[in-house]
Amino acid sequence: MTEAIVRKRPKHLALWQIKFPFPSIVSIVHRVTGAGLFLLLPFLLCLLNKSLLSQGSFEEFGEIVAHPLAKLVLLGLLWAFLHHFCAGIRYLFLDIDKGLDLPSARKSAGAVVVVSVALTIVIGGLLW
Repeated sequence: MTEAIVRKRPKHLALWQIKFPFPSIVSIVHRVTGAGLFLLLPFLLCLLNKSLLSQGSFEEFGEIVAHPLAKLVLLGLLWAFLHHFCAGIRYLFLDIDKGLDLPSARKSAGAVVVVSVALTIVIGGLLW
């Protein structure tokens, strides 16, 4: 009988020690932003409801949104939406077998990050 090759395997999965490739980081962030947007949807709907009820509630909505912390949260939500949107377009191209090779996947992942941050700066700057 031949002896089995004994490999030293880790006893636990240490995620902080694993070096993820850039496209996988974009994929993870895509999932996290999707979950975050879904979980914060009631908050956004509450703000929309408050803005549409009456003139007084619209003014109260304006006071809430004028707070710097609320602006920061809304800017983060804007980035999350734009990143999720751009990564979703990237995945649509991957679904039709465009950009599957490693250099193209890295370039498209970088483009997702650059475009989402640039759009966040432009749209956030206009709305701030």
